[in-house]
Amino acid sequence: MATTFDLADVKRRMQGAINAFKNDLASLRTGRASPNLLDPIQVDAYGSLMPITQVATVNVPEPRLLSVQVWDRGMVAAVEKAIRESDLGLNPQTEGQVIRLRIPEMNEQRRKEMVKVAHKYAEEAKIAVRHVRRDGLDLLKKLEKDGTISEDDGKRQADQVQKATDQFVAEIDTLLSAKEKEIMHV
Repeated sequence: MATTFDLADVKRRMQGAINAFKNDLASLRTGRASPNLLDPIQVDAYGSLMPITQVATVNVPEPRLLSVQVWDRGMVAAVEKAIRESDLGLNPQTEGQVIRLRIPEMNEQRRKEMVKVAHKYAEEAKIAVRHVRRDGLDLLKKLEKDGTISEDDGKRQADQVQKATDQFVAEIDTLLSAKEKEIMHV
């Protein structure tokens, strides 16, 4: 089977990085408790990393409180450790198989910490987009070397990949600045 270059596939993979970034941003809540807040947390469970939602149920009993009901008693310590080590700044309090998380008031320092986390997520998304670009350009070079496409076609398609990359990086920056305004709004 001959390998071909598909710009639509490159764009689809870049859009996947944007969607993951949007999910990460949605997990950054600005003052109210939300079960999505814990979505990025991975728990070391049964020898592999699993999302917290696969080992526990997350509820919001009060506007500023999260309740994590761990299903397996042996996993409570691992879930608590994962929450502590996350960049969310939450302090878990364990009572049996239930872990309670008080959502701190959003003071200036806490808002700045959340903005730093948002910037980290943005950088990870940009790196993912650049990896997709690199894969696309590598494929174009291989096709050019094999003689499947001409040098001019290779350059033209490489320019399209770069334009798509610039477009997606700009979208990441736009989403980040909007989230930053939302976080810093008092």
